[in-house]
Amino acid sequence: MTARGQEAAALALHRFGFGPAGHSIAAIAADPQGALLADLERPQAGLVAANLPSSQEAGRAFFEFRAEQAAKQKLDQRAKTAAAANNATATNASLFDCSKPTQPCVAPPVPPPPKPMDNKEQPLPQQLLQNEAKVRFDAAATADIGFAERLVWFWSNHFCVSADKIPSMAGSYEREAIRPYALGKFVDLLQTVESHPAMLYYLDNAGSMGADSTAGINRDKGLNENLAREILELHTLGVRSGYSQADVTSFANVLTGWTFIDTAVPLHGGEFAFLKRFHQPGAQTVLGKRYPDTGVEQGRAVLADLARHPATAQHIAQKLARHFVADEPPPSLVAKLEARFKDTGGDLKEVAKTLVTADEAWMPQRGKLKAPAVWVVAVLRLTGVMPGNAIGRVLGAQASLGQTLWRPPAPNGYPDTEAAWIDGIPRRLDIANEFASHAAANTDPRALLDAGLGPLASAATRDTIARAESRAQALALLVMSPEFLRS
Repeated sequence: MTARGQEAAALALHRFGFGPAGHSIAAIAADPQGALLADLERPQAGLVAANLPSSQEAGRAFFEFRAEQAAKQKLDQRAKTAAAANNATATNASLFDCSKPTQPCVAPPVPPPPKPMDNKEQPLPQQLLQNEAKVRFDAAATADIGFAERLVWFWSNHFCVSADKIPSMAGSYEREAIRPYALGKFVDLLQTVESHPAMLYYLDNAGSMGADSTAGINRDKGLNENLAREILELHTLGVRSGYSQADVTSFANVLTGWTFIDTAVPLHGGEFAFLKRFHQPGAQTVLGKRYPDTGVEQGRAVLADLARHPATAQHIAQKLARHFVADEPPPSLVAKLEARFKDTGGDLKEVAKTLVTADEAWMPQRGKLKAPAVWVVAVLRLTGVMPGNAIGRVLGAQASLGQTLWRPPAPNGYPDTEAAWIDGIPRRLDIANEFASHAAANTDPRALLDAGLGPLASAATRDTIARAESRAQALALLVMSPEFLRS
């Protein structure tokens, strides 16, 4: 079956993209599936970000920023200490004199509030985050279809890091380790992610040392199992997939020595490095297979086998189907994705094609509640409002809904089911009202109803919009309608 028509087009844009924009429903109505497939074939699908620093450049700049801030704090403290010493013998005078009857007793004038800083005036950490966020949201808001961009977001959450722990690299990590590989081979995505400095730091592998390594013996330090455990449990095989604690420990020993050059080092600071003196010597056995000590290649060999493991295919298939189709996806859809993953050696583009050509992915029931970030972008696309200089407001809205950009609560990323987000619906109404109060003057809610939902809009929703007391109220009700909230 090939899904066609305006209803299928609207469903495609809401379920696989970020919602319709402009006349996109009509534009793809002749072949919605073909439009989704074509989106995967565009060169460098998504954004190519110019004038943004690499992770290494950002890491070194962040180090210099912190060093300068520390020096400034020391100078300020020295000045305060000197001032206190000079004032030690001074009399305690009041800040203003009320003792003379000819002099009015008034307080000093209140200084004017500080002007809001633009992006260039913000501290470096905020600049890095907002500049990366702006190109990310612009790409999603302006995408013709949005399927390829949604896949980038999916994989970024699957292989998440947190700006709370590594603020300098969270955005550049997504550009470098996720975006170029989101439609390639899973093994390449896996290898790149696990060797990126952001991941090595986030999951504490940068300082992990084998107990029998040169550094481990000299420093009396040892193994950190966090990265190895999360690769097995979250990134590849999934929970209850047959690995043991012994496998975690052995894999952690394999990954010792995977680190990066200190960002304090000019030119090469922040680059991946394999330090042999950190590496646990000897062969290791992971999932019943013995891996000889080949240095950094030992870890790459284990990752390659994990990428091909049948449990990985099942785990990835389940997550993709849950993300795009339903919290409890049809087992037959999961089976199709799993089989395609295995047959193609983890070709993610082919798996994505299987997703959008499977009959099960086009079921008319729209029970999937959009995650806050996707809903926010859908609102922007509907009205044609671009984040631009308002990126701070966009980020604030997303954060207030519990899905702060690049700050997941744990290494398993943000949840992908309705239970995680349903309690935040009242807060979405507050954001919808605030947004509508600014955007309604330049919009026609009735026209947007057809552009944004088309045949998906129920009679009840159409009647609600028609009865609204103002454009602002109509727009807020539109983006809060069940058809717009769900995919």
